Amino acid sequence: MVTGIMLFFVAVLSLIAVFREAKKRNIFAVGFAGISTLIFGWFSIMTILNELFPKLFS
Repeated sequence: MVTGIMLFFVAVLSLIAVFREAKKRNIFAVGFAGISTLIFGWFSIMTILNELFPKLFS
């Protein structure tokens, strides 16, 4: 569960980076931060769901 929460915080920080870099119009950084947000967000949601409902995902 701790791993899922840590991944969620990383996803939130990546989302903040998307908006910050979009203001600076740095498209390359927006792309990397956007991809990081999607990947870390997906892994955090799936990790938390796997901890809450273990039989559903095995």
